[in-house]
Amino acid sequence: MSEFTKIPMFPLGIFPLPGEMVPLHIFEPRYRQLLLDAETKDISFGIYFNHVSNVDKIGSLVKLESIIKRYPTGESDIIVKCTDLFSMDKLYRTFRDKLYPGGDVSFWNVDFSASVSPRLYQAYREYLIYFQITNNAATPSLYSIANDLGLDFEDRLRFAKSTDEQKERLLLSQLKYQSQLLHEVEKAKDVFHLN
Repeated sequence: MSEFTKIPMFPLGIFPLPGEMVPLHIFEPRYRQLLLDAETKDISFGIYFNHVSNVDKIGSLVKLESIIKRYPTGESDIIVKCTDLFSMDKLYRTFRDKLYPGGDVSFWNVDFSASVSPRLYQAYREYLIYFQITNNAATPSLYSIANDLGLDFEDRLRFAKSTDEQKERLLLSQLKYQSQLLHEVEKAKDVFHLN
């Protein structure tokens, strides 16, 4: 049986993947308390993907990267970075003596730096060139490509639960699909004449 760790939890309708940076607006008192603890105690916390399609109770472990803006009302705009994924066993209304929730989780220990196959690497490079995107990363990983593609929530869940081989197939399919969409948009520009 997996060993569970109790961590602070922030249930949200988002599912960041490892390596992804996410902006959050913090306004509720309980999550302001969580932000204070993340800032002063350097703790990580979970973003539990609170969605009906998340039947496996998967979430993202995140760490505070920066505080962008503090408002006079006590609200804050922050950036967090996903460092791992987890499976949640239980969600608690409060975490120990805090206002914010907590949860029992088992970490996946995702290796988000694993390299990709030459086929996926080439398809990704062609995608970047086609979209005129500059990417300074020497060698992309499965997760960095997934983050760049902006997968929807269903695809993110499917991606997270897949084997590396399945992840590659999903990313190749997404690269092809998004490139075809842009090609169709470009073709449409030739048909319609704007005044």
